[in-house]
Amino acid sequence: MSTAPLPEHPDWLWRTPEPKRAYDVVIVGAGGHGLATAYYLARNHGITDVAVLEKGWLAGGNMARNTTIIRSNYLWDESAAMYEHALTLWEGLPAELDYDFLFSQRGVLNLAHSLQDVRDGVRRVEANKLNGIDAEWLGPDEVAEVCPIIDVSPDTRYPVLGATYQPRAGIAKHDHVAWALARRADELGVDLIQGCEVNGFVKDSDGRVTGVDTSRGRISAGRVGLAAAGHSSVLAERAGVRLPVQSHPLQALVSELYEPVHPTVVMSNAVHVYVSQAHKGELVLGAGVDAYNGYGRRGAFHVIEQQMAAAVELFPVFARAHVLRTWGGIVDVTPDASPVIGATPVENLYVNCGWGTGGFKATPAAGWTFAHTLATGEAHPISAPFALERFTTGALIDEHGAAAVAH
Repeated sequence: MSTAPLPEHPDWLWRTPEPKRAYDVVIVGAGGHGLATAYYLARNHGITDVAVLEKGWLAGGNMARNTTIIRSNYLWDESAAMYEHALTLWEGLPAELDYDFLFSQRGVLNLAHSLQDVRDGVRRVEANKLNGIDAEWLGPDEVAEVCPIIDVSPDTRYPVLGATYQPRAGIAKHDHVAWALARRADELGVDLIQGCEVNGFVKDSDGRVTGVDTSRGRISAGRVGLAAAGHSSVLAERAGVRLPVQSHPLQALVSELYEPVHPTVVMSNAVHVYVSQAHKGELVLGAGVDAYNGYGRRGAFHVIEQQMAAAVELFPVFARAHVLRTWGGIVDVTPDASPVIGATPVENLYVNCGWGTGGFKATPAAGWTFAHTLATGEAHPISAPFALERFTTGALIDEHGAAAVAH
């Protein structure tokens, strides 16, 4: 197997075919989830008459603006099943796609700073073990062994009382993941159509979606899947579906390049900061979503200011690090902070949205399960609990409220 990465700007990325007038499946959104869905439609179901439509350019949305963190240590059974399936797929994807997208299983620490954090963390570790997910509870000294640059002394502003630890977790280079999926989908016959904005939907006399109106003409479709992070609710409303989703800015930043000093991924939900170090040497830092609704790919400066202050408290060695750039994405957030995957009340229209901050790590599982739904018209067993119906039945999957850990 060749694991040499493709050129930085491979020529095939810019070869946008003219869309055909009809496809079996049209996927709106050429980010990680849309590309993974198209790939698994072809690979798992033999459906290659597929178009992936993208308003901008391939993987130019949230896929290029995410945390790069991959983990599966979630509390609820439904979340654990989804993200563990994703992690298992991640472990085989470099070989399967014949592409080294720098998947590094360096582990993730979720720090505890209070007695309640400790209780929540221990509970989650035990739940993980029951679901067959690798998880450990570490004391402060063990945390320092895993990540020596964390200040675990007891007199700090945010004392580290322990942490959950998932050794199989890690990071991957997000743009390379998108290129790897796109290349394989392209080879299997999928049309990747950039610069093609979806403006509305075509319906028949019975109210079923039969196609999409785009900036490049009308395209008929047997089924339409929405996978446009931050904008799926806007698109769905044009088809007459109001989704229980709000869009929020989500920010992150990177430092200048430094020698490798940070061996793992550290998350602190109490002070809303996560820190990892990319392969090239940048420190990657981020926080939770901005509290207000918005579609701008930038956020409030005070959020960045607070996350940097927290990071310096936890990692004094970062005090003289320089910020290189900041960026923002747009994330969908549902009432229970868990995604929506499945059918809508409008026949032939399906959605994959509401992932909040958990979209990247779920990429292969989201694509796998959404492809199953688009191919068969039925929910995959792993994604079935994430259907829209849970908001009327009350079977919510409130990972954030129960485990104090956002997706």
